[in-house]
Amino acid sequence: MRQQYPVSVSCGVLEVSASGYFNWLRRPREMAGKPGARHSDEAVLAHIRAIHAQVRGEYGWPRMHKELLARGIRVGKDRVRKLMKQHGIRARTKRKFVVTTDSKHSLPVAPDLVQRRFNPEEPNRLWCGDITYIATDEGWLYLAAVIDLFSRQVVGWSLQPHMQAGLVKDALAMAWWRRRPPPGLIFHSDRGSQYCSSEFQNALKDWDMCSSMSRKGNCWDNAPTESFWGRLKTASVHGHKFATREQARQAVMDWMAFYNHRRLHSSLGYLSPMQFEQRWYEAQRKKAA
Repeated sequence: MRQQYPVSVSCGVLEVSASGYFNWLRRPREMAGKPGARHSDEAVLAHIRAIHAQVRGEYGWPRMHKELLARGIRVGKDRVRKLMKQHGIRARTKRKFVVTTDSKHSLPVAPDLVQRRFNPEEPNRLWCGDITYIATDEGWLYLAAVIDLFSRQVVGWSLQPHMQAGLVKDALAMAWWRRRPPPGLIFHSDRGSQYCSSEFQNALKDWDMCSSMSRKGNCWDNAPTESFWGRLKTASVHGHKFATREQARQAVMDWMAFYNHRRLHSSLGYLSPMQFEQRWYEAQRKKAA
């Protein structure tokens, strides 16, 4: 970084003093990798600010602490919490849930096969899906996503200027082509007309999937997707103004790549969805060896 920007500029952006940086730089190199070597508050704060910027303000102190440890920065959780509090570094809060489902239709509705049991024992057994919308100056952009509930990984998605049945079918098609799940997978959704449509239900039958739907007007029956929407909009939509649908599309795609590859989940032992799934497959290979 020093080859690109003067130290004074970098320290100014990260809001740490240049003297603190040089004090850290002068430490004996042999201490840097030793267990118990203490980083100065200035150095830890610089790392915290850098991570906070990279994750777009999503992490509170528990995830921040885990991220620091993953990067080899040995620091106590209480110290991280105090530094973040002292310097006003906090996670961006999610907005309240808004109902967008159009369930006022006469189409057949599938039973709830999940009953809020959102923790399958292996991948490609239970997927869930939903639709959300993003405002742009060109009009609405609609996003349909398919999430594998084993690892909370987004395995399929579609972004379109409409919310017809083709939107959710395209997201499901992407998920199927990428994952090729075994027959009998349960796909859980709300009672929206897109998911109840013959076009979507026929696609589920063609790919040997079982349809499951939440109860009427109960968002908690599809809580994982609601939680996902909250994270996505907090990180990449709220507070941003998109002139075009393409700008919104790029913002969403960038965040979903971060979410799948790098975002730490407390429910996954502070691993990203892809890390969690990779470790599971590695464990299965070891068992079979």
